[in-house]
Amino acid sequence: MTNAHPSSLRLGSGAGYSGDRIDPAVELARDGDIDYLIFECLAERTIALAQQERLHHPDKGYDPLLTDRMQSVLPLLFDSTGQRRFRIISNMGAANPIAAAKQVCSIAKSLGITGLNVAAVTGDDVLEQLRTSNDLLDNGQTPAQLGDKLVSANAYLGAAGIVEAIHADADIILTGRVADPALFLAPLLAEFKWAWDDWAKLGTGTLVGHLLECAGQVSGGYFADPGVKDVSNLARLGFPIAQVSADGDVLITKVKGSGGQITVQTCTEQLLYEIHDPSRYLTPDVIADFSKVRFSEQAVDEIRAEGANGQEKSGLFKVSVGYLDGYLGEGQISYGGPNALARATLARDIVLERITMLGLDVEDLRADLIGMNSLYGNAQPPATTEPQELRLRIAGRCANPAHAKQLSNEVEALYTNGPAGGGGASKSTRQVVAVASLLWPSDRIPHSVHMETVA
Repeated sequence: MTNAHPSSLRLGSGAGYSGDRIDPAVELARDGDIDYLIFECLAERTIALAQQERLHHPDKGYDPLLTDRMQSVLPLLFDSTGQRRFRIISNMGAANPIAAAKQVCSIAKSLGITGLNVAAVTGDDVLEQLRTSNDLLDNGQTPAQLGDKLVSANAYLGAAGIVEAIHADADIILTGRVADPALFLAPLLAEFKWAWDDWAKLGTGTLVGHLLECAGQVSGGYFADPGVKDVSNLARLGFPIAQVSADGDVLITKVKGSGGQITVQTCTEQLLYEIHDPSRYLTPDVIADFSKVRFSEQAVDEIRAEGANGQEKSGLFKVSVGYLDGYLGEGQISYGGPNALARATLARDIVLERITMLGLDVEDLRADLIGMNSLYGNAQPPATTEPQELRLRIAGRCANPAHAKQLSNEVEALYTNGPAGGGGASKSTRQVVAVASLLWPSDRIPHSVHMETVA
């Protein structure tokens, strides 16, 4: 069982999104002297797509890199005497945590690893409860109105299920949708025996989670801007570690010798990332207050974080709803060399005219000259020199898949129907999974813990 009163814990962030690099997590597992390796791999649209996959393949629906990640780090989970070196927590269970747990057990067996307890935390999937709901989503519709278009409905659970799994001595804990900071808050609650209503401590734990949840962002990845904010050795970017004491002292660091940097500036930028009101950061476990957070450098790549606070939680869970919203038709083609801008502009105008001629029913139509106006539209200052290369991208959402396909075909048809010099055309048509949200009382969304064991 876990030590009842450790003086401090080291939490390593092994991933910041589903497709993140794997080798920094291996470095943490091997050299980070960590107590927990935490993979945050789930986004709102990610879980909706995972639910779609599960509909077609009931034994799937977990993160596509689960197998690769586990094959890389499981051999490092135990030392030569068979003692556990760290635990693993992750939301890679996505739409199917139990299937993910079974897959991890299968991987462990293939690696010759025994004596493994793998927990799956469930309860976030509230699709059946929500199907007939007349609660208003933030897109102005209700789940009942969406009807058969509904793909998924997942609540952002808090730390409670993970804490329960830790107390059950799970070596690996896989969840579906939980609030990102809860992945990091849970081991602090479980190991330090923090009270569930110690809002200051929960605010501190949530700060730890918020700083680490995006992995390489806080160690310089998203911070880097050459010539303005230079960061060295980004190809070997090290992922962050939080060293947290039972009293709530927090130090953000990384493996010595790894690339990137942990500074007051990188931590400050990550603190503000995706935060609307720093004094009221709503999570399932606490309303965190980051407004008085301060960072100070203790040594190179060692930043102390203090000043986090919190207040009583809202009693509401955010529910993310995925639904089918038509089809996206997209086509791209490049123009380069002399007069590239005029030719790309003419190509754009031709396709737009063709869309009207053919009577295609298109919403959210975009016609961008990548390199000129795809990000800022006409708000950017005019270029002082004509670009030597441009890529035309035309995309639109259609209720009719045939219209989406025809839109993308029209871009490819520029090859031979003019103007001159188009190349590198690509086209695609795919179904759109949109996302909307609402708030539900947390007492309507109970969690449960399922355990798998490798004997």
